[in-house]
Order: sequence, then structure tokens, then C-alpha cells
Amino acid sequence: MEPQLLHDVTDSVATVVIHHPAKRNAMTAAMWAALPPLLSTLADDPRVRALVLTGEGGTFCAGADISTLRGSPAEAQELAVRAEEALAAFPRPTLAVIRGHCVGGGSQLAAACDLRFAESGALFGVTPAKLGIVYPSSSTRRLVSLVGPAAAKYLLFSGELIDAGRALRTGLVDEVLPGDELAGRAAEFTRVLASRSQLTQAAAKEFANGRTDRDAYWAEQARGSGDTAEGVAAFLERRQPRFSWTTSG
Repeated sequence: MEPQLLHDVTDSVATVVIHHPAKRNAMTAAMWAALPPLLSTLADDPRVRALVLTGEGGTFCAGADISTLRGSPAEAQELAVRAEEALAAFPRPTLAVIRGHCVGGGSQLAAACDLRFAESGALFGVTPAKLGIVYPSSSTRRLVSLVGPAAAKYLLFSGELIDAGRALRTGLVDEVLPGDELAGRAAEFTRVLASRSQLTQAAAKEFANGRTDRDAYWAEQARGSGDTAEGVAAFLERRQPRFSWTTSG
């Protein structure tokens, strides 16, 4: 099978799989270019309430497939940044499920997700210093927002790999689990995400990502949605809420 991004939608959760096992799921130029339109299609799918990004088999993503990026380094980096920004802007909650290596461009993609669950044997690295590449400012800021300036400098200056335990301590990942428990935990958690209010999630995602000028917009959305009344009623009636607001309006 050619290197590609596989996807499906099951039980309100879209799963995107980085598929290039011959090179530890390294991203080719074509794969970087394919990610933004794929995410746009999934964002327009009313079934999708959460998204999982993962890698085929035993690894997440070993970065960029350098053999496909022999042209302008600036053009190659622009492809990666566009893909990263499209993932960060996805309107529903996103979860990276990480096994094995999560390195270079793989770390960019993982950091662009809202949350990251990793197996205990996973390894993480941000490796532009090994190639003489200037890491994009947007990617650097996102990394700093996750792990803080000191840890970001450690990763960027050295290019060294860190284990899942250190990634958890620095805030690079949110949960670390044994390999045989990771898939089940991710499925359980995405079911939780899919059951919650998309209104709350969408507003929280905007605010957490630094947009602070839309309080009035979200207050209006809340007033017109009926989600608050439904949430309170469901709580009082001891049942699961049936929220109706969606990111498509």
C-alpha cells in the first residue's frame, strides 16, 4: 500500500491513521498536503464529534520522509505547517494516540492535537537541530505553550529523545498507559468526548487557544442553543443529556 492517510468514522469518532510503515510512518510531501483537505471533509461531517490521530502499527510518526522533500526546504516546511495548523484548527476535540516514535514532524502533529495519550514505551523528540532546520515560530510557540520555555529549549536545542515518563512530567502528553491498555482507554475517552456539549467544547477550545474576543458570540450561542437547559434537566432527571448544538451551527 502506498504511503497515505487512512480514515474512518465510527460511533461519532473520526480516526485518521498515518500509514507509511516502511519508514515508521514518516510523512511524505503528498501526505502533508493531503491532511488539510481531509480534515476539512471530516469537519463538515455531522457524524464527527471527536477525532483521533494515530499511526499504523507500533509507531506514531518518525517525522518527515526526507527522501520526498528534496526540493525547497521552505516549501517542505510550509506543507508541514499548513497541516499542523489545520489540525490545530479542527473544530472538535482531537486526541493523538501515540505508540513508538513520535519525532520531528510527528511531534508537530501530536502537539497540534488538543490532547495526547501515549503508551509507556513511546519516545518523543523535536529534531530540527539535527538537520540544521529552523523550527517554525508557530510550532515553537505551540510547544512552549505545552511544556514551558525551559523544556522546549531542551528539546529544540538538543534534538534528543525523551521517554513517555518525562513527556508526561513536562506536559507533552496527558496520559501514559501500558501498550495493551492504550487503545481501550482512547476509545473510552473519545466516547466521553462525543457525549459532551459541543458548545462547551468549541468555546473552550477557542479560549484555550488564545482567542479572547468572542465572549459575546459564545454567550449568544449559549442562549440560543438550549444546551444549558438540557444539561440541567438531564442532571436533575439523572439521565444522559441530548445536546443539540453543533459546530456546523
